[in-house]
Amino acid sequence: MALKRPKGSAGTLVVLEHTSQILKGNPLGDPHVRKLAVWLPPQYDGFRGRRRFPVLYDLVGFTGSGLAHANWKPFGDNVPERAARLIHEQKMGPAIIVFPDCFTALGGNQYVNSSAIGDYADYLTREIIPFVDREFRTFADRAHRGCFGKSSGGYGAILHGMKYASYWGAVASHSGDADFDFVYWHDWPNTLNEIAKHRVPKRRPGVYDARREANRKGIAKGMDDGRIKRFLDHVWKKEKLTGKEGHAIMNLCMAATYDPDPRAPLGFRIPFNAESGELIEERWRGWRRHDPINLVSKYKNNLKSLRGIYVDCGWRDQYHIHYGSRILSRRLAEAGIRHRYEEFDDDHSDIDYRMDVSLPFLSKALR
Repeated sequence: MALKRPKGSAGTLVVLEHTSQILKGNPLGDPHVRKLAVWLPPQYDGFRGRRRFPVLYDLVGFTGSGLAHANWKPFGDNVPERAARLIHEQKMGPAIIVFPDCFTALGGNQYVNSSAIGDYADYLTREIIPFVDREFRTFADRAHRGCFGKSSGGYGAILHGMKYASYWGAVASHSGDADFDFVYWHDWPNTLNEIAKHRVPKRRPGVYDARREANRKGIAKGMDDGRIKRFLDHVWKKEKLTGKEGHAIMNLCMAATYDPDPRAPLGFRIPFNAESGELIEERWRGWRRHDPINLVSKYKNNLKSLRGIYVDCGWRDQYHIHYGSRILSRRLAEAGIRHRYEEFDDDHSDIDYRMDVSLPFLSKALR
């Protein structure tokens, strides 16, 4: 707990409206006109408006949006307040911070291109970056541009460092999704139970033909037999989701991210038979191709080109991400990729204070 006693200038938060051509007509019908928040450090108005600044992009976690990180917080700093304090304490240099909105009807985004959700990697790199560089006094090159995030945002940051290194000079991942076998697999039975509430016909006690039910309407191939659509229609009408519904929509969002298929009823497939619970090997292989621990060797040269890579995770992470983070760090080291990996005594929740480490790290790497 920290007292709210800001020191020094707070800087300036600017909220703009951006019209995206890339998100226009996206599969989920999400807005293509979005608010974009940009925080300008206190030094931005000095030097007669001639000074340019490095830029950091904040990729928020699942169910989040960029503007949420500019909200007032009790007993702690939001991201602009944190950056202002770190600059005042001379722990990091002044930088512009960008808060993009990548929220979707499925609850979030992994900052990749998906035919089932939208091309959010292109939205960031091909639209938001040039827009910010036009509107503000940035150093408009990868050497002075970085991204950071937590959870899904951490995954997005490390993935962008791998696949889109031409845009980024340094990346930082807090508890970013890694080792999908640990992170996602264990919760899929709960998701199957949740969507089963919306199966038709409704279950009745008595004889159950397991062979017939496991082969109904394409579910053996990861297709939706209607229960997923009915589940989504159900949660889209609610303002408050149960914890189980929230985790279920998260897993469906991951399926739409990692296994999109325009031929499928909802535009994506799931990696388990929705009735029998059996793993569909082909579908899970598709997921594993997006797992950071399996991408290090493929993108080794891109990762080596970065000026800084920071990864951390709490060693009590309730989603078991610390194990994937350790594997990721080991594989980075084995590939000869310089990085900094830290662990701390905490879980997955409320760890924004770790930005006190990552933001100075990025600032130093991008100087």
